[in-house]
Amino acid sequence: MRLTRQTSYAVRTLMYCAINAPDLSRVADIAKAYGISELFLFKLIKPLVENDILETVRGRHGGVRLARPAAEITLLDVISLTEENFALAECFEGGETSCPLVGGCELNVALHEALEAFFAVLRSYTIADLTDKRRAMRSRLGIEMLGLELN
Repeated sequence: MRLTRQTSYAVRTLMYCAINAPDLSRVADIAKAYGISELFLFKLIKPLVENDILETVRGRHGGVRLARPAAEITLLDVISLTEENFALAECFEGGETSCPLVGGCELNVALHEALEAFFAVLRSYTIADLTDKRRAMRSRLGIEMLGLELN
């Protein structure tokens, strides 16, 4: 299983906003930090805003910020919004399959169990967990310290 580029950058965008909190984060700054286009970033921000994970502030000094505390946003929250499908095998998709074992296959049982374990781990990590070393991460992302005392 491999997560999409959209998922990867959605998580990174939330991390950027958490690291930069309480300040607003400009889309141009996030895009520059990760070397991606602003258009791509706007597309991945849209579902995050629609699902109350990010919020936008319009205007000259606008930007984006987390819509709720980083400790309340799990990786599963983000990944379930940005990934289209978690089918590990053809038989997960529920449509037609050429496998004669569908419905009684232990491989299917094992893969479902593995997927549930994967979801449990994603559910156990929050954006706050990923950003606990804020000072080092701010430097790597090019976010100025402005004399603030951070973790």
